[in-house]
Amino acid sequence: MKENNILRLTVLSYLVLTIGGKGLKSVSVGESQNSDPILTSQQVNQIIQAEDGDIYDCVDVNQQPTFKHPLFKDHKVQMEPSSFPIGLDIKSSSVAAVSQAQLSTIDCPIGTVPILRNNEVDTMMVQRIGKLTSNDVQQQLAAGIKYFDDVYGTRASINVYDPKVKKDSNDLSASWIQIGNVPKVTDGDEIGAGSWVSARTSGDNFARFHIAWDPKTKNWWLAYGSNNTLIGYWPSSQFSYIKDIGNFAFWGGYVQGPTASSDPPQMGSGHFASEGYGKAAFIRNIQVIKDENNKLVTPNIRNAYPGSDDRKLYTDDGYGINDDGMHVYYGWPGKYS
Repeated sequence: MKENNILRLTVLSYLVLTIGGKGLKSVSVGESQNSDPILTSQQVNQIIQAEDGDIYDCVDVNQQPTFKHPLFKDHKVQMEPSSFPIGLDIKSSSVAAVSQAQLSTIDCPIGTVPILRNNEVDTMMVQRIGKLTSNDVQQQLAAGIKYFDDVYGTRASINVYDPKVKKDSNDLSASWIQIGNVPKVTDGDEIGAGSWVSARTSGDNFARFHIAWDPKTKNWWLAYGSNNTLIGYWPSSQFSYIKDIGNFAFWGGYVQGPTASSDPPQMGSGHFASEGYGKAAFIRNIQVIKDENNKLVTPNIRNAYPGSDDRKLYTDDGYGINDDGMHVYYGWPGKYS
């Protein structure tokens, strides 16, 4: 399975990112007949349609449909974090030796944001992405590194392939980084980002994400790419447990769905972790923000636990710390040739 590029991510919020470019065209307001019922024509500044059929409405940043939810009453949009993690230069133009994959760009006018039109399949898939630590009835397995300590943010580089998922299944396979606050007696809050593949979508790049907590507003922010471009945030009002701190992080591969363990899809590149560099998928340059000093550091190895929920299916290997920072290989070929 071919790896095309590299993505670098800094994740600060629970976002599902589509990796890879899309052909786009502008459509005049009123031209499309299938407008999202939650938006009015007065709210839509511009309509943009991708070659794959996805339609985006450019809406004033202060008139997003999100603000109709009671939890967002009187919410004031934060345009950037009040501070940035030490060691994270959001203005840097430096790039790694490998090529960078790019997120699709929806070029809405300044002061507006792109809102994806209701898409039944996409909505179903996003709603199904669960929590690594939940008691969800769906089958779910992970392979990589689980970390248990105070976490105010994380950063990692992920090489992302296009693992095969059966067309007639409702399973998904993801390369993922995640932060959570998990109480002992109940499901907690978890936020994360990465690239996921279902029967309808695919990704074949390399990503860098960064997740960080804003100590002033307590919002969780997401940044992406070698320039640490800010993507957005989820307000602290959305959470019960992760308002102030996380106590869990994960970096690696993740599968979920009705048959994720009984008829499992591929994970990572579709190769065993033991096949190493050039074949197996990996996550490297893993860093965390472990206190309110807001500094990115290598995770405490004593609190990091490499492994797999089921080593007969999904493998991990090569865990350690070297010039690539903390890293791990993960993956499994599934039942595909």
